[in-house]
Amino acid sequence: MTVLATYRLQLRSGFDFDDVARLAEYLAELGVSHVYLSPIFQAVRGSTHGYDVVDPRVIDPELGGAGAYTRMTSALREHALGQLLDIVPNHMATDPDNPWWWDVLSNGPSSRYATFFDIEWDGPREASWSKVLVPVLGDNYGRVLEAGGFELVRNGSRFEVHYHDVRLPVSPESSSGILLTAARRSGLAELADTAEQLRRLPTTRADSRARLERHQAIEQITGQLDHLLADPEVAKAVDAEREAVSIDVDRLDELLDEQNYRLAHWRIANEEIDYRRFFSIETLVGVRTDDPDVLAETHRLVFDLVRDQSVDALRIDHIDGIARPAHYLDQLSDSTERIYTIVEKILEEGEDLPDDWRVSGTTGYDFLNRVNSVFVESSAEKRMTGIYENFTGETADYDDVLRDAKRQMLNTSFASELQRLTGILAQVCSQRRRHRDHTRRELRATLAEVLVSFPVYRLYVAAGTDPSSADVEHAAAAIADALRREPDLDLELLELISDLSLGRVSGHVEGGFTRLFQQLTAPVLAKGAEDTAFYRYNRLLSLNEVGGDPGDFGIDTSAFHRRTEEKAKAWPATMLTIGTHDTKRSPDMRARLNVLSEIPDAWESALSDWRALTERFEVGGFPDSNARYHFYQSLVGAWPIDAERMCQYMTKAIREAKSHTSWIDPDTDYEAAVESFVAASLADPDFVASLERFLESLDLVERGRSNSLRQVALLLTCPGVPDIYQGSELWDLSLVDPDNRRPVDYGLRRKILSGAGVSSWPPSDDDPGAGKMLLIQRLLRHRKDRGLPDGYHPLDIEGGRSGEILAYVSGDLAAVIPVRSGGSWAGTSVRMPRGAWRDLMTDREVDGGPADVSDLLGPAPLAVFSGVGA
Repeated sequence: MTVLATYRLQLRSGFDFDDVARLAEYLAELGVSHVYLSPIFQAVRGSTHGYDVVDPRVIDPELGGAGAYTRMTSALREHALGQLLDIVPNHMATDPDNPWWWDVLSNGPSSRYATFFDIEWDGPREASWSKVLVPVLGDNYGRVLEAGGFELVRNGSRFEVHYHDVRLPVSPESSSGILLTAARRSGLAELADTAEQLRRLPTTRADSRARLERHQAIEQITGQLDHLLADPEVAKAVDAEREAVSIDVDRLDELLDEQNYRLAHWRIANEEIDYRRFFSIETLVGVRTDDPDVLAETHRLVFDLVRDQSVDALRIDHIDGIARPAHYLDQLSDSTERIYTIVEKILEEGEDLPDDWRVSGTTGYDFLNRVNSVFVESSAEKRMTGIYENFTGETADYDDVLRDAKRQMLNTSFASELQRLTGILAQVCSQRRRHRDHTRRELRATLAEVLVSFPVYRLYVAAGTDPSSADVEHAAAAIADALRREPDLDLELLELISDLSLGRVSGHVEGGFTRLFQQLTAPVLAKGAEDTAFYRYNRLLSLNEVGGDPGDFGIDTSAFHRRTEEKAKAWPATMLTIGTHDTKRSPDMRARLNVLSEIPDAWESALSDWRALTERFEVGGFPDSNARYHFYQSLVGAWPIDAERMCQYMTKAIREAKSHTSWIDPDTDYEAAVESFVAASLADPDFVASLERFLESLDLVERGRSNSLRQVALLLTCPGVPDIYQGSELWDLSLVDPDNRRPVDYGLRRKILSGAGVSSWPPSDDDPGAGKMLLIQRLLRHRKDRGLPDGYHPLDIEGGRSGEILAYVSGDLAAVIPVRSGGSWAGTSVRMPRGAWRDLMTDREVDGGPADVSDLLGPAPLAVFSGVGA
């Protein structure tokens, strides 16, 4: 089934497969071709997103399990809807319900799954060799132990260590000590023999056959133990010994020291973690999906669903985390017969997908930011920058803010990864006479400069191949920028780092550097930008979007045309989006905020009034002026919004900014001051009245809605596969998650779509969103009838406002879409292509040739025409 348009749904307990099945008729009537599902495989209990997978071989029971999934699939097929499935190949959750991780903690390097996860078994600390760090304790290990914080528990024939709600396995070998002592004290010879079998289990680090033999031996011995422990006297003797160990600090310490993991304070994770994580989340461990055996096991169910045609399109989460993305995608493509596949990949300005990736494109962040940026008035940049700096006192440009944020992430969240990379570089340098005198401090500092200077998320160097010209260019840019900022850096060392990052230096150790370097730059940039700098640099919040650059203050229409033409030629079936589950603000909110760039004087005046009105709500000078600027801007974009939602959002925003408080080290006094300020401001009638006057006097709501409709028209007429995020077919002023994952009122949407609330075109001022839904439905139905639009060609525009309108032909559609609101279009005309054209929203017809923009638009904010007879 050809993927023409998708509708993204966020599954969770409370919105499961049966709920999706009940939406099938509605989504088919809306006009999409595919339902785009968040991950469906078994996740951590209570997961709200599904990206914390514990078993990719099982359809999540909390979503209804295999039975409900089958019912959903049948309902979708009945309405001619396909499925695009979001899969998570990069990581899994470190949860007791993850059988593979549990086996690794039980058996260490001898586990059948030891090679499934990206674990550094031989770390820098001898005491941690062959152990996995488990940083979950609320205090230092010894204090927790001596305070009786651990409990030794028997679960059938296996033992576990419990710490609050944390459960961890006891290794078979160390279990033998408990069993042997119990057997000797009770004279149970058969139990003693079984314990000896556990103690003598074979260990191996490389031989897969030996690992399998160990597993089979454990299963056999476990069966014997189950039989023995069915005898109440045996169970009583074992439990007595278990209790004796549990209350004896020294014996329990000895037992814990024998495990394949090291329990530790949660704070040491960022400096001592010994496995690759998803970003800096220690509960999500990296999976070595580039290994064919691992891919086959982790993707078995995916391939089955593709084979039986339940799933006919895939979205690959966090492709940058995989060591060899091209290799992984080759295997995936071969195993799925090249079904439609897109990757979650953020492209920086001027960057494109590697041309050897067997995919149809990305999830569309590049399109999102292209669309958003064209609605920003670039000529107002200096004025808006001055307003921001004068109000907040923040004078650093975005590039400097980003560098500081990336450096902070390296020194905190990714200190362990930086230390590990420094260690590998030290090994490389020790074998080279021109580099062996570099100290670790110097190596670390130089590496840090290169990492914070890296201009893209990562390189894509494959072992045994020459780096691409793009990779060479990106590495050179990082080295040049690092040297420009720190001229005293050793040039030869920088060149060595560059060669290593590009895979130009052969050797096992050198290859390890290349791989780790590539997997580190992406999370450093992601955490530094999206989760830090985007909450510190608040000049215009609509630009602080995933995949965007807040330092670039908009683009002109010619740049939009150029980039869209390039993308249409290179990736004609890429996904397009203007809002996702990961975006910081909904498209409608960004559309309203963009209008501020057209009215800087009014914005500055409003800020002055609001500061005076709310100054008395500060607590000890808090929140700071940058947070207040963020707050006022967010209110403009999201109004009306209640105090509870805004307080929740602002708490998240200030923690992400990490200027006064953070998730790791929350400053409760500062957070209380911010919450108090927000609540008091929204309870003050004078402030609320001033805010609403600002919105009404400048017609911001209606201008924002017009921009929203124009964004939707671009989404549904440009070349590619458009995605609509759940609920956004009506007006939606959501903030970042979890705000944008609130339950959707589909009863209202069904009612409007059925015709009870559909407005005429254009929508009225008090329209709840029916006009937006009507536009979406009309354009989607046209796409379903005609297929994906082919090509993209700008139309000639003449007149004084020619730079304020997008006009183009894509397939059999001609679109005329203003990017500025207000004012007269008199004297501006578009040369329509030859032939007759029918307005898809009003059915009126126009002829080819020059036409006044006012005539093409009429009272509507945009116009989309279809060629008559095409």
